[in-house]
Amino acid sequence: MPSPIDLSDTGVPDRPRSSRFRWVILGLVFLATTVNYLDRMVMGILAPDLQRLYLITDVQYGYIQSAFALSYAFGQLIAGGLIDRIGVRLGFALALLAWSLASIGHAVARSPLGFGIMRGLLGFAESPNFPAATKTLSEWFPRRERAFAFGFVNAGTNMGAILAPMIVPWLASTYGWQWAFVGTGAIGLAWLLVWFPLYKSPAEHPRVSAAELALIRSDPPEPHTRIPWRRLFSYREAWAFAVGKFLTDSMWWFFMTWFPKFLNKQHGLNLLTIGLPLIVIYLMADVGSIAGGWLSSALIRRGASVNRARKTALFICALGVLPVIAAQSISQLWLAVLVLGLATASHQGFSSNLYTLVSDMFPKESVASVAGLGGTAGYVGASLFQVFVGYMVQGSGNYVVPFLCAGVSYLVAWLAIHLLAPRIQPLGSDR
Repeated sequence: MPSPIDLSDTGVPDRPRSSRFRWVILGLVFLATTVNYLDRMVMGILAPDLQRLYLITDVQYGYIQSAFALSYAFGQLIAGGLIDRIGVRLGFALALLAWSLASIGHAVARSPLGFGIMRGLLGFAESPNFPAATKTLSEWFPRRERAFAFGFVNAGTNMGAILAPMIVPWLASTYGWQWAFVGTGAIGLAWLLVWFPLYKSPAEHPRVSAAELALIRSDPPEPHTRIPWRRLFSYREAWAFAVGKFLTDSMWWFFMTWFPKFLNKQHGLNLLTIGLPLIVIYLMADVGSIAGGWLSSALIRRGASVNRARKTALFICALGVLPVIAAQSISQLWLAVLVLGLATASHQGFSSNLYTLVSDMFPKESVASVAGLGGTAGYVGASLFQVFVGYMVQGSGNYVVPFLCAGVSYLVAWLAIHLLAPRIQPLGSDR
């Protein structure tokens, strides 16, 4: 049993009798992630029209999206350590301001090079989001609630993907494509007006009761050591997370940026008809995100070890992606939508548990750094795969090979995680 919590040194003498303020913080992180993905989805939805308007080939489109992924990967090399040093309150705010302005800046692009530059700026600015989210949740939620909390935040990625096909076609068709970037980019600026007044650490927050603070701190004591960034490479657990991200983030970014083009090419959907199918696909992803996090948390509540619960959930989600291999051969639109939706749902369930592994294994002082390292690996993979898909699609005229890669990547990732981290537990634990 953990030792009693001493609240006398928190500097907040008049706490409420009861509270559930950690769920408010969860909501704010969810909204930030929603805005993050809303901004990055705009280019994919407009891609068929922008390609025709500015004579952008599929290979060039692959490089444009690769610029986002590569700069995102580079940004995460420094984002995690920066968040660990300056804290999530300031770090989250600076990142969201930067990526909102970068999104608006797409309106001035008029060539493949111009779009590539703006995608690069957006990727670098958006890179702190998940390290900051991971650190925030590790500070505000006990281990038994974290997978559900991560699943809820991961659902923000899908909410952004759901809102984008609702907002972007209307803005583009009514005011011109430039306003799709300006309008969505401006939404994020309002978030800053809420974040700064509301956010403080749990121990310092006047709206957090003593009982809630005790719950947040209810896990067994962790060593208060921050692992130097370079030493992270010596931990198999860090490699397990990084390899998992390398293999699966590349597929998720393929799902996000090429699904609109696939539906346009394979099923003839245009800017005005693609909205509902994309909404269904990413709404399914929303359900999968929360369900994947709930599954491992439920297994833990029923007595399963963290190791067994996380790996069981990861394996089930990996199996759920397999049917996407057949997507190219499906001629019926809504059957294809369901198969694509199942793949996105399974990815998000996998991702919710994958991110949770970081806080399961590493001390809180290093959570954002490990998340940043994994994010770097993930988006290096995404950058390479974007270019690969561009050449495959332009060369063959179909998506057979990319869908095959997507179908098997998650099982390979699960196996790699199991081999590199045979037991999911805090570093140094003998349990």
